[in-house]
Amino acid sequence: MKSIKTTKATRINLLDFKSPQMRVFHLTWFAFFLCFFGWFAFPALSNWVIEDLGLTDKQWMTTNQLAVASTIIMRLVIGWLCDKIGPRRAYTWILTLGAIPVAAAAFVSSYEQLIITRILIGAIGAAFVITQYHTSRMFASNVVGTANATTAGWGNLGGGVTQQVMPLILLSFAFFMPEAEAWRYAMVVPSVIMLITAYVYYNYTQDTPEGNFSEIKNTSAHQKGRFTDACKDHRVWLLFLVYGSCFGIELLVNSNIARYLVKDINVDVYVAATIASLFGLMNLFARTMGGMFGDKFGKKGGLNGRVKWLFITVLLESIALMVFSRTSSILFIIPSLIVFSLFVQMAEGATYSVVPFVNKKVIGAVAGIVGAGGNVGAVMGMFLFKIDGLAWNDAFLYLGVIIFFLSFLVLTIRFSKKENEEAEREFKESSQGNNEQIDKKQEVNEPVLELA
Repeated sequence: MKSIKTTKATRINLLDFKSPQMRVFHLTWFAFFLCFFGWFAFPALSNWVIEDLGLTDKQWMTTNQLAVASTIIMRLVIGWLCDKIGPRRAYTWILTLGAIPVAAAAFVSSYEQLIITRILIGAIGAAFVITQYHTSRMFASNVVGTANATTAGWGNLGGGVTQQVMPLILLSFAFFMPEAEAWRYAMVVPSVIMLITAYVYYNYTQDTPEGNFSEIKNTSAHQKGRFTDACKDHRVWLLFLVYGSCFGIELLVNSNIARYLVKDINVDVYVAATIASLFGLMNLFARTMGGMFGDKFGKKGGLNGRVKWLFITVLLESIALMVFSRTSSILFIIPSLIVFSLFVQMAEGATYSVVPFVNKKVIGAVAGIVGAGGNVGAVMGMFLFKIDGLAWNDAFLYLGVIIFFLSFLVLTIRFSKKENEEAEREFKESSQGNNEQIDKKQEVNEPVLELA
């Protein structure tokens, strides 16, 4: 595929499927959606898998933790890989290799095999880092927060959609075979779609607006730093903690909310599933709002304005979580869960409206470390729910208190005058470049793309 020479996009036009920036936008959220779908395909079929393999609830919870934990290492690796070989090839590899354990799940016959399979499948959760890296490369500072938040939010929907779709796929196979066998065939479906998407991603995206990494070596568009540069920046580790307190909480709640509603609130199991789905469905717009307002705060207050917005979202998330933990009436549990979900996902979007500006030479490393923080937060938080004698509503309360104090650490994240000027200069150069492209298209009566 021939790369199109252009600049970062300064506008998001959802109906544009031709420009390299918007092709990346659409393909990267879909690829992440698909990876999330494959990642959570097992939990969606948990009732059939547990019965078929004869597992205990504790064994199943352990496989959930391992599936989340394995993503931690891969998010660190994939961030470094993006800086080395580019997001186009990185996504192609993770989709291709990730399809193998998803398909191999059809042959699992023991608890030990399930553990190994879920650890390997968990690696595809690192796709999030590539999505954030690729959009950070393609969109200018005035909209990068919105682009990052939207692609991540729509990708996260895969975790909710799979809860509804995988059982339907299983039932379609159950017309021809017992359900104990049908779940195995169902697991092959997402793996096939992942392979098709890998081909499309490789052939219809490019690493940067200027071209693929192989075409822009030794140019200013391909600045490189070292992974250790990201590790030495204290702001990276603060964002690591912050992301653990928002995305980590989302993963934790997705894993436990339905059980909590049934066990502690005495909600009917089918009603609980419906209520629980509301938490994930907020990804459709809540995360986008977090990134969009991050861009607006950035326009008014610079990069440090983005930090202030992040502080507000995390602080409100902690308060909403504490309120939710004290809610025991079905009449109030739904609105409290929705408000809590709103601020959790807005905090996620706000986090990645800050990430692209921490160190532009190692965007992949920064995105990978911060992304891994989300999984670390989930794994650590799950231990609270395994403490004998600790009520789950109290576990939620303790998490809310912890996040409340963590939120004030956000205010210690600061950007220099030089970093603010660099972000402003990037936006002006991208705006000028896009305007020049529009003028050239008008001269030859070509349709103008809404990117400037």
